[in-house]
Amino acid sequence: MYIQNSTESSAQMIDINIEHIDVKGQYIQLAAPIRLYGQMNTAELLTQYLTNDNQETEQSILQIGVDEAGRGPLLGSVNVAAAILPATWSGLIEEQPLKDTPLSILTDSKQLSEKKRDILYPLVQQHAIGYIVADIPAAVIDQVNILQATMLGMRLCTESLLEVIFEKFSTTGNDNSTSLNQLKIEVLFDGNRCPDLNYNSFENLEVAPSAIDCQAWVKGDARHTSIAAASILAKVSRDESMYTLDAQYPEYGIAKHKGYPTRAHMEAIEKYGVLPTHRRSFAPVRKALEIQ
Repeated sequence: MYIQNSTESSAQMIDINIEHIDVKGQYIQLAAPIRLYGQMNTAELLTQYLTNDNQETEQSILQIGVDEAGRGPLLGSVNVAAAILPATWSGLIEEQPLKDTPLSILTDSKQLSEKKRDILYPLVQQHAIGYIVADIPAAVIDQVNILQATMLGMRLCTESLLEVIFEKFSTTGNDNSTSLNQLKIEVLFDGNRCPDLNYNSFENLEVAPSAIDCQAWVKGDARHTSIAAASILAKVSRDESMYTLDAQYPEYGIAKHKGYPTRAHMEAIEKYGVLPTHRRSFAPVRKALEIQ
């Protein structure tokens, strides 16, 4: 893992390439690396969540929102993102915790125009205490299937942020020794299931699994601000990768269909063939390969 500290901004930059994973004690080599990138504002993290007394406070509950984008397309990666908003900004959308903040228009990315998503993307990056994005390539999707690839991305994003959080709190001096003991973490996953986290990676920090509360939120991107923030990061980062592919393969019209199985996309596959970044495990692509 590559982590760079910036003394000027107190930002801890994260850039990781995952080439193999630990699944229940077994190491599995991935068909292609998974890249994770993001940052953590460590000064703000400690300011908001480091407590100096033995009483539980509202700010001792840290919420991480997690969402994905790109499960349905035939082309390219599925992107997963996790975001930590300031404590007072994280909550139910219907209660309007983002009112009068730079993220006041934030809701489910699917309900926003592309223009509004593009406006929100740098704002979420700027104002989030921490965030991370995972790019799970088509080769990994074909290796493990789209559901498991998505769960893997959610797991890696969550574990990477938790590692930074726990290491920062465990190395921060505190006369009352309450930092890690009082920190409660809720990880809010969009959807109807949570990934299986690898708690072994936190053993040396003496973090109990009970300190991490994983919750599945159906339609969570339209219900909770932290999940909505992650939704923006996942959606826009994936769109950017589609524009990059469009520049490489303009004849496929990728900028318009974003890899989804539209008529124009299927006609392009029939005319020009299957690209290296197409998902070969998806039925329409598999069928096109059989014809070729």
